[in-house]
Order: sequence, then C-alpha cells, then structure tokens
Amino acid sequence: MRAICGDNRVMRQIVLDTETTGLSAETGDRIIEIGCVELFARKLTGNNRHYYLNPERDSHEDALKVHGISNEFLKDKPKFVAVVDDLLQYLEGAELIIHNAPFDVGFLDKELELCGRPRLKSFVGNVIDSLVLAKQTFPGKRNSLDALCDRLGVDNSGRTLHGALLDAELLADVYINLTRGQNSLVMDEDVAEADGQALTAIDLSHLDLPVLQADESELGAHEALLLDLDKASKGKTVWRSWTPSA
Repeated sequence: MRAICGDNRVMRQIVLDTETTGLSAETGDRIIEIGCVELFARKLTGNNRHYYLNPERDSHEDALKVHGISNEFLKDKPKFVAVVDDLLQYLEGAELIIHNAPFDVGFLDKELELCGRPRLKSFVGNVIDSLVLAKQTFPGKRNSLDALCDRLGVDNSGRTLHGALLDAELLADVYINLTRGQNSLVMDEDVAEADGQALTAIDLSHLDLPVLQADESELGAHEALLLDLDKASKGKTVWRSWTPSA
C-alpha cells in the first residue's frame, strides 16, 4: 500500500541491497542475499526484511571475497521462488532506494522472470538510485557506500565484508544525510500554474502575521538537528564558530 503526503511524495521508502554469486544476471548469476530497511516519513520503522537464498549454483571466487557467504552455508536456505510472495507484498507501492540501482534491479528482474512474474517496476512506486544522487551532490569524488559513510559521518566500522542488511542500514543513514534539507518556504511572486489552470499570485504583504515562539520540545528538536548537521560535517558547521562583528 502506498502512503502519500499532501505534496504527492511517496512516504514509505524501502532501502534495498542484494548480494549475488557474481556480476551478471544475464549469464546465470543469482541473488544469494536480500536486505531491506523501511523508512516512513524519513524515519526508521524497524519493519525490515532479510533473506538468505539458495542460488542453485556456486559463487564466483571474486564474489566470495566481497561477501564471504560460503556455498555450503546457502545449501539449506530457501530458493527465491519460496520468498517471492512475501518480498513483493512487502515492497508493494513503496519507493525503493538502491545504491547503483541498475545492478540490483537487473538481478531482481531476472529472478522474477524465472518465477514467471512481471518486472519489479510493476510492484513498486519508484526507484531512487542513491549513486546517481551522490554523483550529483559530490561530482568528481568517490561515491562508494564506504566513501559516503566517511564523508557524511556514518559509522561503518562494523562493515568488514559486504552484507545486504548491514549495507541497507548504512545506506538508509547515508540517504537521510545526503538528502537532508528543506523545501523553500518562499512563495513565488510569478503566476503559477496547476492542473493546467493559471493561478494569480496573492499579495500577502499587508497581513500582520503573529510571531509564535518555539516551545521547549521544539527547541530541543532544533538542537538535535544541529547536532546531526555537526556530525555530518565533522564539526565544520559555520554557525558554531561564527560570532557577530561588533
């Protein structure tokens, strides 16, 4: 089920990662692990999914060095077809956040094809590629998950090998930091257009608007946000060091 807020943004998001036997779904490589972390209104809900899967083939040696999941360990795990209904029900209508999305989506599409199911896009609301977003935000820099964790102050000290659930949890934290911001509160003075109809701008300058002081809980939430920004910038926020001139 899709949950939508007033400006039609999908509020339920799933951060997803996979591990595979190799690099090419088209030449027979398969998914061995899927990790999913749910966000609602940009907050972790704890409603996550994690599957180890029997790929019915061995992992390539290079892939084993990346994820460290042995062929022996996967032999008694369920096949993708056994979890597909639960996975699709969980993902239904959500906006997916995936780092290097074409890779994971390509593997999921191939697994769905082998089960006689439609492509992933038939079940989800949208897919955000966080790698593309990172390249737009940090052009010319390394934008691997580890590099983004270092840059954004996300603790990845427990990541010695790739793991789908751990990587999804780290990516959720990276995505929140990467997209931290606020929509503009300034109303455009030009004529706007909505649903094909012209809307005339309204002059509000004559209104005497009341000033509402923040209460204690709001001040606390504001300070918590500033501390998060301090952490993300590694203590380089301007407002902590700036003092007004005399």
